[in-house]
Amino acid sequence: MQALLHQIFSGLANGAIYASVALALVMIFKATHEVNFAQGELAMFSTFVASSLINAGWPYWGAFVATLAFSFVVGVVIERVVMRPLQGAPALNTVVVFIGLLVLFNGLASWIFGHTMREFPSPFPPAAWYGSSYLSPHEVGMIGVTLVVLTIVFLFFRFTRLGLAMRAAAENPHSSRLVGINVGWMLALGWGLAGALGAVAGMMAAPIVYLEPNMMSGVILYGFAAALLGGIDNPWGAPLGGFLVGVLENVAGAYLVGSHLKLALALALIIGVLLFKPSGLFGKTTVVRV
Repeated sequence: MQALLHQIFSGLANGAIYASVALALVMIFKATHEVNFAQGELAMFSTFVASSLINAGWPYWGAFVATLAFSFVVGVVIERVVMRPLQGAPALNTVVVFIGLLVLFNGLASWIFGHTMREFPSPFPPAAWYGSSYLSPHEVGMIGVTLVVLTIVFLFFRFTRLGLAMRAAAENPHSSRLVGINVGWMLALGWGLAGALGAVAGMMAAPIVYLEPNMMSGVILYGFAAALLGGIDNPWGAPLGGFLVGVLENVAGAYLVGSHLKLALALALIIGVLLFKPSGLFGKTTVVRV
């Protein structure tokens, strides 16, 4: 029983990372109706930036905030410079651009920072009082940081005029323009927030998976599975899907399929959701009369 509880709690910690990635994917999907395959590489590149700042003498949380700002600006620039000209283009064009961004940021990280695995520091001391036999201090910290970030995002979108305008622009851009909302900039800000959320996931994951150009290749797959499970069009269901996927991954990896097939489990989950419940657990099913 104790081993099972350890797997569940550890899965919740992993799920905190997947929740951030899933929410970032949903925010881009709401704006473009496409899946941003480069989200993991953007998060990885941002984590390398954070590592460089820490190595240059910055305090961890100072580097954390600066990296969030950097990631936000990168997301806005990508939307304005790369994605904006693709408005109205076929979906395949957007998919190819996302794959191109993935390859570009992976190559840039390899060229600038190298291929060698690096340790990334955790801001949570290994002997901190909030650690336990079930969760390490870093795992507790990951869950705490993710919950704080998700709460801030919820309050922003629920109670601020800018957040409400961004929601309106993503849901119904045509009506939003009629009431004076600058839809273009709202979508750009959504890209910026998605970039910042991905950076949070990268910085929380790096102390566990180590920092290298391919560190997010598995994480993005679990994040995609989480977004589909929770509902790819539901910003609040996707984080819940992240925690569910984290627990499922750990428990199934320990007792059913083994650690070597955990990634295959994520792929099976993606296929299963697409086949049997494409709207996810918390998504809405849209019926169109033809």
